[in-house]
Amino acid sequence: MTQLELSDSTFPEQIVTDDLDLLLEALPPHICEFLRDEERRVALLEVVMDLGRLPEARYPGREIVLSHDEVTEDDLLYVISHIGEFGADNRAGIERTLHRISCIRNRRGAIVGLTCRIGRAVYGTIRVIEDLVLGGKSILLLGRPGVGKTTMLREVARVLADDANKRVIIVDTSNEIGGDGDIPHPAIGGARRMQVATPANQHAVMIEAVENHMPEVIVIDEIGTELEAAAARTIAERGVQLVGTAHGTELENLMLNPTLADLIGGIQSVTLGDEEARRRGTQKSILERKAPPTFDVVVEIQSWQRVALHADVAATVDAMLRGYDAAPEVRQLGFGGRLEIVDEEPEDERRIGPARAAGGPSQMAPWELGQPRRRGGGHVRAEEDELEEPRERLVAPREPGAKAIRIYPFGLSRSRLEQAVHATGVAADVVQDVREADIAVTLRTYYRRKPPPLREAEERSIPIYIIKSNTAYQMEQVLMQFQGGERSVRRDPMVDVFRETEDAIAQVMDEGRPIELPPANSYVRRVQHQLATRYNLESRSSGKEPNRRVRILPFSG
Repeated sequence: MTQLELSDSTFPEQIVTDDLDLLLEALPPHICEFLRDEERRVALLEVVMDLGRLPEARYPGREIVLSHDEVTEDDLLYVISHIGEFGADNRAGIERTLHRISCIRNRRGAIVGLTCRIGRAVYGTIRVIEDLVLGGKSILLLGRPGVGKTTMLREVARVLADDANKRVIIVDTSNEIGGDGDIPHPAIGGARRMQVATPANQHAVMIEAVENHMPEVIVIDEIGTELEAAAARTIAERGVQLVGTAHGTELENLMLNPTLADLIGGIQSVTLGDEEARRRGTQKSILERKAPPTFDVVVEIQSWQRVALHADVAATVDAMLRGYDAAPEVRQLGFGGRLEIVDEEPEDERRIGPARAAGGPSQMAPWELGQPRRRGGGHVRAEEDELEEPRERLVAPREPGAKAIRIYPFGLSRSRLEQAVHATGVAADVVQDVREADIAVTLRTYYRRKPPPLREAEERSIPIYIIKSNTAYQMEQVLMQFQGGERSVRRDPMVDVFRETEDAIAQVMDEGRPIELPPANSYVRRVQHQLATRYNLESRSSGKEPNRRVRILPFSG
C-alpha cells in the first residue's frame, strides 16, 4: 500500500453542520418532540409524513415512529407554511439551509405526503481527490444514491473558490448545492450560484453561465439528459473546468447508457475494410470512441474516505472497447490523514468487463495498457479469488489407459471445475493454453463478447461448450457427456446460433439490405434481437409458430 503525503501530514476532523433546529421548527410540535434529544439527531436521514399514517423518522437501516397520532391535513399545512414554495420539481426548502422537502400530490394536485430530507454541510470530504480538483481537470463523480455525491460537489465548489481563488459558478437546479433562498448557504464559500427555475432548463442555464459570467469552473449536479450532456461538452470545449455528477456507480454504466455516453467520448459502430479487419484480428464491425471525453477524470465514490478513479478516461474507454480490463486507481484516507493508494495484485489474465467491442478486442500489446489489476483493492469475493488462482494442471481419477479430454476453461472457477471432474470421474485435464485443448468451456456472457482466447478456439475449430452459470452442476453436465471413455465432442447448438446471427449482421452492414434468419424458437429469437441491438441495428420478428423468424434491418439513421 503506497502512502502519499498531501500538504500536511495530518488533517483536522471533518466539520459537519446541519441546521437541524430550523427544520424541527418547521415540523408540528407533537412530531418534532421526539427529535429534540441530541442522540436521536446524529444519524437522522429523513422525516416522512403521509396523510392518515403515523409520522416516521428514518435512520440508516431502521425507522422510528415519531407520534402515535396519524398525520392530518393541518399537520401538512403547518409544514408547508413554514418552508419555501414548491417548484415544478415538487421540491422546496428552508432559506439558507440545505434541507430538502419533497411533496407527494394526489390526482387533483393536493399535497398528501412530505419527505423532509436532512441536508448537512460536511467540510473536508474531498481530501481523497483534492489534488485532482486543484489540478484543473474536469471531474465526473459517480456513486450510488446517498453516498455523498452532492456533499462532495458542494465542498469542491468551496475549495476551488476559497482555497484556489477561482471564479466558480454553481448551476443549482433544485437548490441541492447552495440551499433554499436567494442567499446561498455558507458551505459553498465564495462560489456564486445560479438557480434553475425548472429542471428542463438546466442545460440552458449551464450555457448562460459560461457566456455571461466568465467562470473558470462550472459545478453542476445530476447531468441526466442528452441536452445537458451536450451543454457539458460545450463548456469543456471552451476551456472551462467542469465538475459534475451523473447517475451510475461505475464507468461501465456510462458506456452502456446512450444518453450519457457522450460524457466519456461517445461510442459508435465502425466498419473496417477487409485488410484492416485482418490486421486487427477483429470482425469488420467494431465499436470505437468517437470523440474526446468531456471529463478528464471519472471518480467512482465508494465513501468519503475511499474512491476508485480513472485518471485518463480516454485511455480507459479505449482499453475497455478493445476487451481489456482497465482497473481504476483505488485511493483511501488512512490514519493521520494520509492519502493511500491501494496496490492491487496483477491478474494472470485480463477479465472482460460489461461494455466491450462488438467485433472483439484488437491486437493491442499488453504494455500499451500497463499491468492489469484486480478491482477493489485486494478485497475480492472468494469466487474471484478462485478465478485468479495459479494455473495448475488438474487430473481426475481415471481408468488405466483412458484418454483424457483436454479442457480449456475461460472465466470459470477452477476449483469448482476440479470438483466437477472428480465428482463425475471423467478422464480430463485442464490446460492453460487454448491451442492444447480438445474443448473450451465458458459462460454465455463471455462468448458474446468474443475475447481473444475464444476467438482463437473458433478459428481452430475447437468445440466451445457454453454454460449458463459458474456452478459445479453446470460443469458436471458438460463432463457427463464424456463418461465411459472416449466420445465424440458435441458442439453447443447456441454457438452456431451466435455465429449465424453475427454473419447475417455483418452482411447487413456490408450490403445495406435486410437479411432474414431461419425459423427459431422464442429463446433463440430473443438472443438474435439482442445481438442486433449490440450492433445498433433494428430487428423484427415475423411469421407464425413454428416458422416465426427474425429479420435484421440495416441502420436507418
